[in-house]
Amino acid sequence: MVRNPTTRVLVVDDHTTFAELLAGALDREPDLESVGHATTAAAGVAMFRDLRPELVLMDVQLPDATGFDATRQIMAMDPFARVIVLTAHAKPEFAGDALVAGACGFLAKDGTLAAMLAAVRTARPGHVAVDPDLMIHLIADAAAPREPAVRLSDRQLDVLALLADGEDVQHIAKELDISLSTCRSYVQSILIKLNAHSQLEAVVIAARLGLVTIGRPDRLSRDAHR
Repeated sequence: MVRNPTTRVLVVDDHTTFAELLAGALDREPDLESVGHATTAAAGVAMFRDLRPELVLMDVQLPDATGFDATRQIMAMDPFARVIVLTAHAKPEFAGDALVAGACGFLAKDGTLAAMLAAVRTARPGHVAVDPDLMIHLIADAAAPREPAVRLSDRQLDVLALLADGEDVQHIAKELDISLSTCRSYVQSILIKLNAHSQLEAVVIAARLGLVTIGRPDRLSRDAHR
């Protein structure tokens, strides 16, 4: 009787209990086989090099490096390697990092065992499989509105808007009916909050953050350094 070939799987996770339970679940499947588990990125890469499993289940957070770093090293050794990244924290940027690193799966560690086994069986290079429940969470998180990290007062925003229009400090002071020294103080506080070295840089940073719309660039380039 000919035995069907098995998919040999390496588990890389620093939570020993989780890794052992997952390895045991793999060994109970007739078409899957655990070749062991590693608790660090370096050990995982070394075990992949020595054992050449068909698939790696890779945790994101490891003591010495991220699972993305280890995945990149594995893909450098074997471009056809199959790596599924496991995460305990569903973050949109993690899904992107997994894709860039070359992973072919991105799953939540608290998902169902059936979903994980299905991903192991269907994983293939060039395709990223994401658990449906995790995908819904990622989409909702990515679509959630976020306030700018930088907070400016209403008056600072007024000054910034006029800077974006290319107005100089003297005109802004007159426009807002404040003293020149007060206006300069507002400008200085804006530079500090935006970590900018000039008024021009402050306006560019603010525009990227969605705090302001740049108005007359020809005049801005002439006046913003005053």
